[in-house]
Amino acid sequence: LLLGKAAGSYQLTEILQRGDAVRESPLYLPILLLLLGAAFTKSAQFPFHFWLPHAMAAPTPVSAYLHSATMVKAGVFLLARLWPVLAGTDWWFAIVTTTGLVTMLVGAWIALFKTDLKAILAYSTVSHLGLMVMLLGFGTEYAVIACVFHILNHATFKAALFMSVGIVDHETGIRDIRRLGGLLRLMPISSVLALTAAAAMAGVPLFNGFLSKEMMLEAALHTGAMGQDWIVPVAATVGALLSAAYSARLAFSTYLGRRHAHASGTPHDPPVGMWLPVAALVVPVLAIGLWPQLVAGGLVQRTAQAVVGSTPLQFEPLAIWHGPTLALLMSVVALGGGLGLLWALASLERLRNLLPRPDAKTMFDVTVAASARAARWVIRRLHGESLPRYLAAIVLTVLVVGAIGFAGGNHAAGARPMLPLNLPAAVGWVLLVVASLGVMAFHIHRLVTLILSSVVGLIVSLTFMLFSAPDLALTQISVEVVTIILLLLALNLLPKVTPPETATVRKWINGAIAACGGLAAAGLAFAVMTRDVDSISAFHLAESKPGGGGTNVVNVILVDFRGFDTFGEIIVLCIAALVIFALLSTAFEGAAARRLDRMRQRLESADAHPLMLVVATRLLLPLAITVGIYIFLRGHNQPGGGFIAGLVVATAIIMQFMASGYTWSSEQRNIDGHRLLGAGVLIAAATGIGSFLFGRPFLTSYFVYVPIPLIGEVELATALLFDVGVFLTVVGTVFLSLSQISRVEHRANRGPVPAGPSDIPMTPQAAPRPAPPAAAPAES
Repeated sequence: LLLGKAAGSYQLTEILQRGDAVRESPLYLPILLLLLGAAFTKSAQFPFHFWLPHAMAAPTPVSAYLHSATMVKAGVFLLARLWPVLAGTDWWFAIVTTTGLVTMLVGAWIALFKTDLKAILAYSTVSHLGLMVMLLGFGTEYAVIACVFHILNHATFKAALFMSVGIVDHETGIRDIRRLGGLLRLMPISSVLALTAAAAMAGVPLFNGFLSKEMMLEAALHTGAMGQDWIVPVAATVGALLSAAYSARLAFSTYLGRRHAHASGTPHDPPVGMWLPVAALVVPVLAIGLWPQLVAGGLVQRTAQAVVGSTPLQFEPLAIWHGPTLALLMSVVALGGGLGLLWALASLERLRNLLPRPDAKTMFDVTVAASARAARWVIRRLHGESLPRYLAAIVLTVLVVGAIGFAGGNHAAGARPMLPLNLPAAVGWVLLVVASLGVMAFHIHRLVTLILSSVVGLIVSLTFMLFSAPDLALTQISVEVVTIILLLLALNLLPKVTPPETATVRKWINGAIAACGGLAAAGLAFAVMTRDVDSISAFHLAESKPGGGGTNVVNVILVDFRGFDTFGEIIVLCIAALVIFALLSTAFEGAAARRLDRMRQRLESADAHPLMLVVATRLLLPLAITVGIYIFLRGHNQPGGGFIAGLVVATAIIMQFMASGYTWSSEQRNIDGHRLLGAGVLIAAATGIGSFLFGRPFLTSYFVYVPIPLIGEVELATALLFDVGVFLTVVGTVFLSLSQISRVEHRANRGPVPAGPSDIPMTPQAAPRPAPPAAAPAES
């Protein structure tokens, strides 16, 4: 993202042509550090080199594919691909060259002392990856050619070596070089192939590795660091010397030297199917070493040209002999020094054991463990299962963000005049304040708090009426009724008072945070309402009838203009109902049921199903359903709609449960809440998807006016079907929640509760019902 922003494009072809713009951008350093972090970790550069040797659990053919050619070179590829954009700066040279050089030396040094064949090759891969990164860090075209050439050469000889190790492991059952030796006499074919690849890795002349390493030394000769021209050449020579040393150790300890007893008896050359792939890789090792022109003028030149970009590449033909150059002398020193280092390896290893050897993997594991402990500490502090703490963090965050916005905004007073204060509004405001203060003062008593909260909701609904918002008023009052009743039913299962609160200091802190939040919200509301702002309401008022087919702007917005919002809201309702169902399902048995039984009220009404309430609710149910249908059908043009109608019908259903009890009400229902929820969401979704059939966006509504004799013109709108989905979802949510709360209450009862609609017997003694008369004969 930063690279695209700096280059002005996210197309790679365009980014590669805008290197100057990227390097001059203030985002260059963050871009460079982030991309180098990705490339260095992917290609196992120091100090991230440790992962590669510990990822050698795969069979050797897989290791040959992953660790010699493809996977680990992805980071090198990233650096090469973005070389025209990022290279050429002091930051690039300092970070990339230093990292590559250190990785080359560290990887080679560790490989020299390893005894497992795959570990030697793994750390040698780390060293060679460092060599490639170092060449890219030089920032010259010649170094790029050397890097590309060495990528090709390394892929051939390292893959051959990995597969040769697999042959050794297969034939001997051993990969420890301390127990190997003399395999050349026992496995001549595979040994010659492996020795050829090892010679190329060491940089022996007439093999491809020698050519690219000599080019690396030549590039290092023309590179200075820290104002000194000798640092990089000397370090590069040391790296080549170490590479020759561990290559010679692998060759002498495994294939030459004294023969040891092997785990699988007398090893021999494997079948041709195992050594032929190695031979196929060794052929280019020899061919390129003897005739570099095979790839120099074609593959290497084209690849290097792709790296450097549009600048014409000054390519010098590769050759076996360039004369007596200083790079050749450095190569001879590296080979001779490598053999000498191998001769003095025992003494060198004793010296190494005396020196401190920090292990990167151990350091990494310690860092991860410390990070995990820190994360657990943070989690314990932030996720303390304290709702006040969560709310305090949320409110403080909102206040800080709001304060930042306020500091950079316009603080002039609004020019819009305030409305005159009248007596009903003043009385309502006083009741609202008193009820709000009462909630704060008596919140320990749950029933009192709930009643005062309902007063607040009632005043808010009256405020909606005052400002000519009947739809919002109907919705508010319906929601208040339903939620208050459901909360009352839930509180019947809980203690009447809340647990003791925290210390007084915490109360004052919470009170201060709440006061700041309330003042900020009041100030924001005042600032908005005293200013004339451009609103989208004019568009909705103008387009409600011609665009949505309805005169009730609020309903048209909900089911048409902002139908997707409403669809999301009914999904939330559905999820909430399912969560309530799932949470309360655990309260029927076990520890949760026992804990709930201890919390519930011990005093219960002696009249569980009052007769007057039963009769009243039975009479009101069809009337409430009729009112709900009426509100639903008129919603597109008058205050109403599916949401309000669903709440009205839900209220009637709640009253049935309260009056006649769970058992009787459950027996009367023919459908459960799950089906209502599913039907509501599916109908709403199907209505929206149907618009796709006509090439319109999701939830695009369609309406038409149909003349009907004796009735007149009737509007038919697809939004009605969407409102059906809203209606069913609302009813299903309440129905499912109510049913689950009722089931919990039913299980929690300790004594028998009559299943009928009344507790008052109609006769002094309950008598069995007479049997129905037998059916009369057909002829009578």
